[in-house]
Amino acid sequence: MHTFIRFFLATTLTCTVMLLGGCGPKPVSPYAATGNTPAEGDGSNRLGNITEETGPSQEGLNSTGRGGGSLNADQQSDAYKREHGRSSPEMKPIYFAYDQATIKGEQLPSMEHNGNYLKSNSGRRVLIEGNTDARGTNEYNLALGERRAISAKTYLREFGIEESRIRTVSYGEERPLFNGSSEDDYAQNRRADFILE
Repeated sequence: MHTFIRFFLATTLTCTVMLLGGCGPKPVSPYAATGNTPAEGDGSNRLGNITEETGPSQEGLNSTGRGGGSLNADQQSDAYKREHGRSSPEMKPIYFAYDQATIKGEQLPSMEHNGNYLKSNSGRRVLIEGNTDARGTNEYNLALGERRAISAKTYLREFGIEESRIRTVSYGEERPLFNGSSEDDYAQNRRADFILE
């Protein structure tokens, strides 16, 4: 009887290890702005929804949403990424302190710039993408990225932009702008990007 129990436990342990081995982190490719934006959602935009909305592919579009093939080489440079993140050229990203979702005072000019652009272009809609650095669990970072995107959305709503023109998505740590592990790399990855739709 003891032999059967030992065999059963060994088999169970082996199966568990094999199953958990497939649950590791996914490899993420470095920054590659594609211009693929999720399709229009159902408009509910409930709190707690941290899944990415997906829609039809828009291959061949650049980061501005217009056709034109490959991105300008300058848009792949570190200097461009530090200034624009993955935001549309007309918009500015905002950056957050470690483990925070509150918009810092020095980020308010960027938020005002984005709000003024949306006020002046009433037909434009924006997708706010929340991002984090790689520290913390994937689940925690998805929730933190969502809080960052919602914080930016709340600011734009208070600025006078209609809620129906703003969507949010969290990528957490899944789409790092910089793959290094220096504090500067982490700081660049703790941001919200603003993608015009």
